[in-house]
Amino acid sequence: MKSGYLFWKRIPVLMMVLMLTACTGVTKSDDHTKEEALEAEATSPDSTVADAIETRPAVENFELLTSEGNHSLEAALQHGKGYSLYVFENFTFDAAKGRLSMSNNLGYYVDIEVLPSDYDLEQLEIIGEEELSQFGVMQNYSGELVEHPLVFADLYLQVSGEEGISDYIVWKSEAGDAFLFRLHNPKGEEASDFAGPVLISLSTVQSES
Repeated sequence: MKSGYLFWKRIPVLMMVLMLTACTGVTKSDDHTKEEALEAEATSPDSTVADAIETRPAVENFELLTSEGNHSLEAALQHGKGYSLYVFENFTFDAAKGRLSMSNNLGYYVDIEVLPSDYDLEQLEIIGEEELSQFGVMQNYSGELVEHPLVFADLYLQVSGEEGISDYIVWKSEAGDAFLFRLHNPKGEEASDFAGPVLISLSTVQSES
């Protein structure tokens, strides 16, 4: 497995300023009306969901280290079923299938699945081993991933064989939401062009529920 991809994250900083004012001309009824309006706005489910989604910029820049040096790549925010992620140019995201693939060769792809909070890691490992066993000898890279965009994975199974590389990954976002990634990277000229950007995209997956 190749390493060396440097992942850069932009962490938004939220600042709140509380202002207390005392106006002699405001009646108690006016204060009560204002309080009701603020409570209604704060408890509105539509506004809460919209605010959560809007905290992620529509476009972000990420740095990718290649044999030719660092390159800044722009990625657009796209939404799947209950999550969002950043997708680079020359990649296609099918929200219905949860599949991110290279636009010019759909054989290079990764399937994204949202895991329930009570997922069984041991059972997922058994399933992953069964799925990958047909492709060759499996390696287990679970745990800390040095110089890797995902940084850490609860489960990282990989098979590298004559047909290319297949990964089965259970990963948690910073918010603690768990996802399953099934990655297929066939041997070919486009293998390196696929691996770098797609791993960075996966590291930006974030729940919207």
